[in-house]
Amino acid sequence: MVAASAPGKLILYGEHAVVFGEPALSVAISRRTRVEARPGRRTEVNGHPLEEGRYPYVAETLRTTNHNEPLTLTTQSDIPMASGMGSSAAVTVGLLACLQGAPGPLQKEEIARTGFEVEHAVQGRASPIDTTTATHGGGILLLKEREENFLWSIEKGETRWNLHGSPLPEMKFVVGSTGIEASTGPLVAQVRRRVEAQAVARKAVERIGEIALEGVEALRRGDLERGGDLMLENHRLLNTLGVGHVALDKLVAASMPFSFGAKLTGAGGGGSMIALTNDPVGVTQALRSAGGSAFAVSTVPTGVQLEREP
Repeated sequence: MVAASAPGKLILYGEHAVVFGEPALSVAISRRTRVEARPGRRTEVNGHPLEEGRYPYVAETLRTTNHNEPLTLTTQSDIPMASGMGSSAAVTVGLLACLQGAPGPLQKEEIARTGFEVEHAVQGRASPIDTTTATHGGGILLLKEREENFLWSIEKGETRWNLHGSPLPEMKFVVGSTGIEASTGPLVAQVRRRVEAQAVARKAVERIGEIALEGVEALRRGDLERGGDLMLENHRLLNTLGVGHVALDKLVAASMPFSFGAKLTGAGGGGSMIALTNDPVGVTQALRSAGGSAFAVSTVPTGVQLEREP
């Protein structure tokens, strides 16, 4: 038996624009998914057979890695599904670590690359920032060019992403959930159509990329007020791209008296928002009063890790 765990993530700046090669910044957070794998008579996940349409990320991971031996898989997670917190990346990366599971250090670049291929296959279009964050941990800065703290490059079609570690101070966030689930794939496709058809959408994508670069510099120097202002601008631009929701706007507004800034996180269309704050209790209470559920998280340096080796 082998087990591994991987963290969830928050994208602070750049979601959707990152699919088009624009810069983005994400952080690993203090919620994780644990995957346990052991030989079995047939492949099962949490006691259920791996059938067509069930557990698509698990099924695609096994297909991509050509793993044909039956496995009994168990997953435990405190990352909410369809919340923009990287639940699919965490389970994919955790399973890949289990399958790699050899003595010695994990081959993290291989895990991040394969994890991206899995997400791209399931979602139809994706960026590698989620799986790299779940794999490496800490802050991850995705750039067009290769710069300091470079980790690896990943390509798909005509797009190349250069992924970098990004040292950041520890930060506190409150995640607010609308309770509205939205699938990533259709939202990504919707943004693609807008960008192809509308100049205003193309300009929004470019500005989101600029915000990511400005935001990482602000956070590195500890300027949380500027970092929060940029989060709000990023949120408004995502609304321009059509992935906002009135429930998200309500939670963002409710958080502002207690936070530096806030924005939707993940694909949008409902899902979750995040608030950068030094008063997580105040933000949590405000979000709950506004009709959302909420919990606090902090940034963490640890990515995927084996918990028990064969």
